Amino acid sequence: MGSRHKELVSVLLLMIALSILSPNIVKPVTADSENYKTPLSMPKEYINYTIVPDQQGTLWALVDGYYPIYLPENFTGNLSLLYPMPPQTTNISVSVNDMQIDWINFTQSNPAETHHTAVGDWWMIYINPTVAAPYFSLKIHYEHPIEKINGSYLLLYDLNVSPYLSPQSLNSTAYFQIEIRPDFTDLRAFNTETDSKWNPVMYNLTKTNSSHIVSIEEYSEYGKPLLGDLIVEFSLKQVPKFPSAAFAVVVAGAIAIAGLLVYFKRHQR
Repeated sequence: MGSRHKELVSVLLLMIALSILSPNIVKPVTADSENYKTPLSMPKEYINYTIVPDQQGTLWALVDGYYPIYLPENFTGNLSLLYPMPPQTTNISVSVNDMQIDWINFTQSNPAETHHTAVGDWWMIYINPTVAAPYFSLKIHYEHPIEKINGSYLLLYDLNVSPYLSPQSLNSTAYFQIEIRPDFTDLRAFNTETDSKWNPVMYNLTKTNSSHIVSIEEYSEYGKPLLGDLIVEFSLKQVPKFPSAAFAVVVAGAIAIAGLLVYFKRHQR
């Protein structure tokens, strides 16, 4: 059996182990040892977005997530983790303790295994890092085109941190920093209580020489209702654009008018 076939068989077997679990953002699934039920904790997570247009004018989100994750005492072994990805995500890289590791397109091998969001079902990647107590740092970079829904650009970040909350780990705070480089308007932020019920979120907005920075803190607490996914939406400021031929006519007309004004002024002296 080839190595690729072995990998697919391993993933299919893993799917059976995952069948009783629902996916979420960086989700602990299983651990090698039966003595541990992966009671991980993540008191803080840091997510940075950079919003830029490409040469065709499509807006892209460049995302960098940093997750310091704490392990049970004396834990050593492998974890199985799932992470949902927006449609058309590319340039994915994953590192554990600053060492890059491989990832697998889990949904490609298991088409029924997707992650539901308020704006559609997302595909998932699977990673299987070797880690040891007391903690490890997980970094994930990815890039995706920003969806435009009902005339507005919309970012969604899956904020389900329930696997990291317990009586031993009472809270978790997510720190978002979203740098938007194009000029925009109508900025709003929400938490998705349900697919159709979105609750407004407060944010701070600061301006730099070349962009605006949106800062948001999301606090989750054990035993209390979870916030739901974070959504940030905005519109771009429209700049009038002329077809090249029409623009040339306008410019030529303006030059002609300016020339006539100069001519009349000279002959009125």
